[in-house]
Amino acid sequence: MNNRILVATTNPGKLKELSELLGDVGTDIQWLCLREFPGVSEIVEDGSTFARNAQKKALGYAKATGLWTLADDSGLVIDALDGQPGVLSARFAANECQSADRKTLDIANYQKLLRLLKDVPPSQRTARFVCHLCLADEKEILLEATGTVEGMINHGPVGENGFGYDPIFYIPSVKKTAAQLENHEKNQISHRGNAIRKLKPMLQNLLNA
Repeated sequence: MNNRILVATTNPGKLKELSELLGDVGTDIQWLCLREFPGVSEIVEDGSTFARNAQKKALGYAKATGLWTLADDSGLVIDALDGQPGVLSARFAANECQSADRKTLDIANYQKLLRLLKDVPPSQRTARFVCHLCLADEKEILLEATGTVEGMINHGPVGENGFGYDPIFYIPSVKKTAAQLENHEKNQISHRGNAIRKLKPMLQNLLNA
């Protein structure tokens, strides 16, 4: 059994979220993040799909560290914009906003989307968050799962929680934007939470094999 798994992120919040949601798949698993491997080069996310980026990161970091690696790629897909921003979600407004501050870029990203959608009626503002998870070792992909959550793009930001596009992503099933949800509520319905719930039984079987 492999008891050390690298989560391909430098974000302690994402590490905490993933390790909590997957924490009971094995009691002695040690979850690590990329901050613990400062000498490892960053894997460039240049794939055309969420799946390809997750696969590339999982395999690349597994080869670099010798550890099983869990990677994800996620983003927002808007029907009226032919799937934009998609894999470019995190850097959608990068050409317009040069700030290194994540929150500033997040605001620039969703403001750009709102400008593009200003003449689109509510019924056509359908969208979804997508998350693709991939677990790999040094040689091959071991497991994959995709999760989504359906919603609509609000006409303006509402809510103070979350990050990214959460303030403008309205979820009809709970009648709130993602930024109005507490963390435990968000985990129950989020794209990442849904992907993890699909991956979890597969990971348990793999660890017990």
